[in-house]
Amino acid sequence: MTLTKKDIRKTYIEQRKSLTDDEWAMLNMELLVQCSNFDWSNIEFLHIFLPILAKKEVDTFLVAIWIREHYPHIKLVTSQSNFETNEMRHILWHDECPLEENAYGIPEPTAGEEVNPLSLDMVLVPMVAFDLQGHRVGYGKGMYDKFLAQCKPGAKKVGLALFPPVSNHISDIHDGDMALDAVITPAEIYYFKPTT
Repeated sequence: MTLTKKDIRKTYIEQRKSLTDDEWAMLNMELLVQCSNFDWSNIEFLHIFLPILAKKEVDTFLVAIWIREHYPHIKLVTSQSNFETNEMRHILWHDECPLEENAYGIPEPTAGEEVNPLSLDMVLVPMVAFDLQGHRVGYGKGMYDKFLAQCKPGAKKVGLALFPPVSNHISDIHDGDMALDAVITPAEIYYFKPTT
């Protein structure tokens, strides 16, 4: 049986909304534990998305604090989004960098040094769901697929998800959909390609 991205998106957004605050907090803490099992070596520039907390996305503020504590050499980069053009600018994100929520509730830096996607060694990718082939379901705008295509060859694409993969194959994958190298979940890390 196959499912479309629209079907999966609806199901998993509802599943995420139904989490209690305590359940959501516990899943985030368990995901953080799995982060300690991931190989962060050879990463200088790491792109991290900032969460829409009202949608109970993965709390990447916790991930950022953990990375800054355990891997202080890693430079964190995050985005400013233009939803008219579906383009993103990538900004070096310091601890003291002021953030403001955009119209979609995504925290974004208000200023800072721009970073070329070709400088990025790894991108932490937001998602609603994923399958066992490493395909992700996002919110349907295609912004991250466009961004990931601009990154240097070999840049790792790592998803963060609160739930296990969908058991069925996603039926409407197309050529522009960028497959992931791995997904970190609260229970385990899924790898889809040999890591080098």
